[in-house]
Amino acid sequence: MQNFWTKFKLVLTDKSLRNKILFVLGAIIVFRLLAGIPIPGIDTAKLASFLNNNQFFGVLNIFSGGGLSRLSIIMLGVGPYITGSIIMQLLTIMVPKLKALYHEEGEAGRKKFAQYSRLLTIPLAAIQAYSLIFLFERQGIITDLSLFGHITSIAIAIGGSMFLMWIGELISEFGIGNGVSIIIFAGIVASVPTHVSEFLFTFTKSSIPLYIVFLVVGLLVIAGVILISEAERPIPVTYAKQTRGMKVYGGTSTYLPLRVNQAGVIPIIFALSILLFPQMIGNFLAGANNTILHKISIVLSSFTQDSWLYVALYFVLVFMFTYFYTAVTFDPKALSENLQKNGAFVPGIRPGEATAEYVSKITSRITLVGALSLGLIAVLPLLMRSLTGITAIALGGTSLLIVVSVVLDLVKKMQAQISMREY
Repeated sequence: MQNFWTKFKLVLTDKSLRNKILFVLGAIIVFRLLAGIPIPGIDTAKLASFLNNNQFFGVLNIFSGGGLSRLSIIMLGVGPYITGSIIMQLLTIMVPKLKALYHEEGEAGRKKFAQYSRLLTIPLAAIQAYSLIFLFERQGIITDLSLFGHITSIAIAIGGSMFLMWIGELISEFGIGNGVSIIIFAGIVASVPTHVSEFLFTFTKSSIPLYIVFLVVGLLVIAGVILISEAERPIPVTYAKQTRGMKVYGGTSTYLPLRVNQAGVIPIIFALSILLFPQMIGNFLAGANNTILHKISIVLSSFTQDSWLYVALYFVLVFMFTYFYTAVTFDPKALSENLQKNGAFVPGIRPGEATAEYVSKITSRITLVGALSLGLIAVLPLLMRSLTGITAIALGGTSLLIVVSVVLDLVKKMQAQISMREY
């Protein structure tokens, strides 16, 4: 307890750390203010009814940070940016020049790669904005829009998404944590008072089993996320003795902690972004007069969280993206080179290429455990919903998974900042 208060005091007294926290809070306040500004011509009653009866838009609302529930100027949220980032990451596998740009050209290459992701966000936001406005207009939620009104609404939605992307990047650069994840987290947390009030007004004795199910699933998800996020595989490392002048340095032994889940919550976000596409296209084609297009829309719209195919694909995508994101962000060869430069080695393993292969082999094994566990945690709410028939469990489980992962990531980065200042 004393250690906690010491660290809390350090957070308050250290100007740089305090400014980082205040910057994040300020960015969240700006985001929440923007989420309350709706685009023109909305029937709020029809919008609320439509969103309550549609699982797809419930998930999409999570990625918009709650902006979609009000059709605000940031109704697209960071969804287009996440999709653009996924596409660019996938292209590194197929395009050697992009792979070299990301991995071999250092910080300048990564900045250029990030710029391509931002540019790709614009057309993706335009497509998504047009699709949503067209769909909501057909449902009677948006009314009396002229051609100029359509263009203006689409432009506002694109601008809002780009502005939110900029805020997210500012949080990552000048604050603490991943900006995109924090924006999604803030939108989910902002909806908590609404859900609590609904619970208080609808609570009855007959609904007690429902809330017990919610509690059990919630505790299982929280325990699973914490277990996988905190699990590490230590690799022993020894520093060789070096003589400088009259003094001998090194000769110490330590360990290198490899996280079981290096990717964090990113695979969940990536997988959900991919799974949103079939339903989005299906909703867009629903009003088509062409018989073939109408049949395609029915097939795509049926691809919902109720189907076992959706559950299976969700698990597979989370599994694949865990491996993929770990491979992109963690380079065993670079780690081996850094150890060799600092006179460190893994006992029983030759420095250089042999160390890189050893670390890569261990990373592959522990990532298998992390990917399987994260996939099971992700589909657990869907499986519970299939067994109980309670729709809200799936959305609540997804939100809980993201919130717990983001909080754990924030705590770790805060501890890293505090440790750096203590030393």
